[in-house]
Amino acid sequence: MTASPRPLRGRRLSRAVALALAPMLVPQTVKLRATVPKLPEPPPPWEGGGGTDPLHLLVLGDSMAVGVGVDDAADGLAGHVAEELTERLGRPVRWRARGRNGATARDVIRDHLDDALADPTDVVVISLGANDAMQVRSHRAFRRDIRHIVHDIAARHPEAIVLMSALPAFHHYGLLPEPLRSTLALHAQALEVAARRALERFPRAHMTPPLPPYPDDFFASDEFHPGPAGYPVWARFIVADAVRHGIAARIPV
Repeated sequence: MTASPRPLRGRRLSRAVALALAPMLVPQTVKLRATVPKLPEPPPPWEGGGGTDPLHLLVLGDSMAVGVGVDDAADGLAGHVAEELTERLGRPVRWRARGRNGATARDVIRDHLDDALADPTDVVVISLGANDAMQVRSHRAFRRDIRHIVHDIAARHPEAIVLMSALPAFHHYGLLPEPLRSTLALHAQALEVAARRALERFPRAHMTPPLPPYPDDFFASDEFHPGPAGYPVWARFIVADAVRHGIAARIPV
């Protein structure tokens, strides 16, 4: 269920390139943060849905997990994945989103994982890696953290399925200048390979392929996060991929 990984040398090279280009990348990053609008997280509650005998959906991770780019969390990734699951499986879904804007995989482990796993959970969607790439974290550290997260999910909710999204395709982010864009894209691909390796140990975990090219209206006003038109596209892709690979059929009934 995972893609063929790149050679280890290529994964090491991505971080080395980023560090070598730091004198150029750091000023570009500082300028980007000063000029790109910082969108807030939608206000709580980050949960909704329900009904008789619902599936329990947890969306866990970073700004995209909690719906930055929309005004209501129900219009973010969690709300739309819930809608797609209901349409595909014919069952109501109780959803919740946990994490925060800017979170790395390490942040999720430290600050959010225990609380997120305290409630019933049948399906977990993970959105992580963008901030790990931007912080130039090593592929080993990222692989270790993803393994930790999925291990804890499996230990607490052994029947749950885990759907991890591929990392953002930074080479399609027009707001990023070069060489920042290409460098982030290269390192994100390396981290994605590491995450796929981590998931190989868990038979109920699956990582999606990269999204197809983003439609023109995919992004919010910051041109970085999905917007009201982007989250439904992403949610539909995640659930359709799970159905296509037979993962949805493993959801507890």
